[in-house]
Amino acid sequence: MKTEVLAPYSVLFDLDGTLLDTAPDLAAALNQVLVEEGRTARSFEDIRPVVSHGGIALIRFGFEIEPSHPDFERLRLRFLEIYRQHIAENTRPFPGMNELLDHLEQNNIPWGVVTNKPSWLTDPLLAALGLNKRAATIVSGDTTANAKPHPEPMYYACEQTGHDPQHCIYVGDAERDIEAGRRAGMKTLVALFGYIGDEDRPEQWQADGMIRHPLEILEFIRRWKSAA
Repeated sequence: MKTEVLAPYSVLFDLDGTLLDTAPDLAAALNQVLVEEGRTARSFEDIRPVVSHGGIALIRFGFEIEPSHPDFERLRLRFLEIYRQHIAENTRPFPGMNELLDHLEQNNIPWGVVTNKPSWLTDPLLAALGLNKRAATIVSGDTTANAKPHPEPMYYACEQTGHDPQHCIYVGDAERDIEAGRRAGMKTLVALFGYIGDEDRPEQWQADGMIRHPLEILEFIRRWKSAA
């Protein structure tokens, strides 16, 4: 039997705003809670940059209240309940991402997910899109004791793919993504096609590169291999 030889490096992705465009379903869930509470729905354009920061940030943004507010947790749980029920209705990989994953797999390059999204949301989402069995590793926000920007989930993902951190590329759309990758010793790329807010300054995050389309990762890999 022929044994497939893995490439000497792997590619890891943040989930929301990098691998998948989850903003439509998350925005719809937030707006449903707002309407239920007699509030005005927010525009998708306003909600989109907040998505990468999770449910707490979305409730804070939508209702303009802090987590200490007596209604905050009730609203957050209702938001998550709605989102779980509709988790993959309009969520899709970003344009070009399917082609990228196909290329990685055809060249025996392991890829995986490192996200702060809890596993009870991550797992059904990836399963609904048929990605759970393709990923070499799936690390959720509750997989390890610490979440990003701590490097622990990055190290765990490397153990799963069988590569040292210096042989991994991590792609994300938030500063904590780049910080976690850098702290772990990985190469890091900013996904500019993700949920970058007007106040974000990705050029200051000290990433190894910035990409506007998923397939640009292949050019980064080629340059990285040539330099090595």
